[in-house]
Amino acid sequence: MATPIIMPRQGNTVESCIITKWNKKVGDPVAVGDILFAYETDKASFEEEAKEAGTVLQIFFAEGDDVPCLTNVMVIGNPGESFAEFDPNAGSAAPAEAAPAAETAPAGEAKAEAEETAEAPVILGEMKISPRARNLAEKSGADLSKVVPTGPDGRVIARDVQKLIDSGLLVTAAARAGYQGGVEGTGLGGRVSLRDLEKKPEAAEAPAAAAAAPAAPVELGVPVDDSYTEPMSNMRKVIAKAMMASLSSMAQLTHNISYDATEVQNARKLFKEKGEKFGMERISINDIIMYVVARTLAMPEHKALNANLIDDGKTMKYFRGVHLGMAVDTDRGLMVPTIFNADKMTLKELSATAKRLAKECKEGNINPDYLRGASFTVSNIGSLGIESFTPVVNPPQTGILGVCAITDGVRVENGEIKVYPKMTLSLSYDHRALDGTPASKFLVDLKNNLEAFTLMLARG
Repeated sequence: MATPIIMPRQGNTVESCIITKWNKKVGDPVAVGDILFAYETDKASFEEEAKEAGTVLQIFFAEGDDVPCLTNVMVIGNPGESFAEFDPNAGSAAPAEAAPAAETAPAGEAKAEAEETAEAPVILGEMKISPRARNLAEKSGADLSKVVPTGPDGRVIARDVQKLIDSGLLVTAAARAGYQGGVEGTGLGGRVSLRDLEKKPEAAEAPAAAAAAPAAPVELGVPVDDSYTEPMSNMRKVIAKAMMASLSSMAQLTHNISYDATEVQNARKLFKEKGEKFGMERISINDIIMYVVARTLAMPEHKALNANLIDDGKTMKYFRGVHLGMAVDTDRGLMVPTIFNADKMTLKELSATAKRLAKECKEGNINPDYLRGASFTVSNIGSLGIESFTPVVNPPQTGILGVCAITDGVRVENGEIKVYPKMTLSLSYDHRALDGTPASKFLVDLKNNLEAFTLMLARG
């Protein structure tokens, strides 16, 4: 029996995924456990394994297509089996092509065509098209740049669109937004896909030009354009959009404070040297900071920073628990998984959770549900030697803490100059949600709690 394979839903908030690679083609045998295709959300990549054996009967989407979750993407079964019932595009085509002349068409089709041509046409650019034809084109993805009108006064009617469908002159759902016509499709059945749109016309001409004339020698000091372009990744586009939205929609301000990291460093040294039998030898300074941040945010006087500003800045959404976002650098870009209820975790639990989420981010297989829902974020770039920076708030959150490098600080004690380990903390916050004084009080409380970390840890 033929079995459809659907696009999985990776998390409750994911509505669609992009197919990045097909590992099978029509006619290929499939064994249980074979990788059928790879796909990605805007944050993570996944592979779909076959759960049944058989033969690939049909593939409904091309690489680069953005496919709604739970939609059939392919069918596996026995050769010769019918799969039409599983085709997600089956309902988009008209049942039959109308005859070119009314006198040879059946009475029902002739009547339908007469009704269609009587309707006021829709103007698309310089094209006149009937409402029925336009609806059929939108549902099927027909490439209207290749249509031949046969209706009255050069109007495009349904049978013209149906000819495009029957000829395979289609554009994939993912490519439609940026398609302007004139592109030959290389996707399934000749569909125009995202990959076709990304191809540069000059790229095909470059080898011929290079063969026609040898490369000129490089002359130092002479102006030259040696730049090249690459399309931004889907994840980079999402990050860019989020950063622009943050800086253009918020009244952001940053405060900085430094604290004496002696207590934190001593605790880290103790965990490393004697924590193995307690399973705490891998606890890092960042784990300690996040532990203290979570408990400081849980203080009632700091609820404005453990919150989201929603409804276009009209409503404050406060959280009973601290859901701590943790910035993680990956090969694909910055990701921010959430440690839910971080204020209720032990240091050991928080450390283990943070390491698990960071590993899943770097491997590209994190559940997207963990990439949302944070009430506050911590971004630590101290390992890179950065002494101060301005972190950007991740909306709709109201604050983000930047953690900087430990440097040598100098102060006077009893008339003597003392050197101590100093770490700077940079708090960016949304001035619409809170004023400078409560933001500063949070930093002061955080400083005091970090400098008294052992007592805070003992208190639990």
